[in-house]
Amino acid sequence: MPYDLKEIAAISGMPGLYRLVKPTRAGVIIESLDARAARSVASARNKVSLLQEISIYTQDYDQTVPLTEVFDRIHQKYGTALTVNNKSDDRDLTAFMGEIIPDYDRDRVYMSDIKKLVQWYQAVSSTLEYQAPATETVEPTTAEEPEAATVAADTAPAEESQVKKPKAKKKTDEATSNE
Repeated sequence: MPYDLKEIAAISGMPGLYRLVKPTRAGVIIESLDARAARSVASARNKVSLLQEISIYTQDYDQTVPLTEVFDRIHQKYGTALTVNNKSDDRDLTAFMGEIIPDYDRDRVYMSDIKKLVQWYQAVSSTLEYQAPATETVEPTTAEEPEAATVAADTAPAEESQVKKPKAKKKTDEATSNE
């Protein structure tokens, strides 16, 4: 995952994004993602939506794009400096969304959703560190063959040592039973 969104949430009735710190009996302790990093308690009445569980609708009714992937696409194209913000013109925001997800569903993704997406990305990219996906750094298959041989060589001695240990135990057991 490029950004770790497991603990980042949007909370109904509260502006901005929050990091979930610790559950309590009455709700959850949260920390704001802004520069102040103020801690407070969100009651159990508030709806907490983890960003990791949010997706963007596409033209295919059965398909959605997870927010982590959307953030990755934005980072690949723009880095941390976006050309738009949540107060930009609607045409600019629509064009931005079309660049990031060309097949997003224009009927189910509202302008308020796009503004929220931009605002969330700015908050997350300024607070969390981007981690490059591990799948992009795969070497060609010729480099993988020696690694496979190394793994096989590493497991072979381990298997031999495991075989020797039970035999040694049997010898000691036999020696104690003969006495």
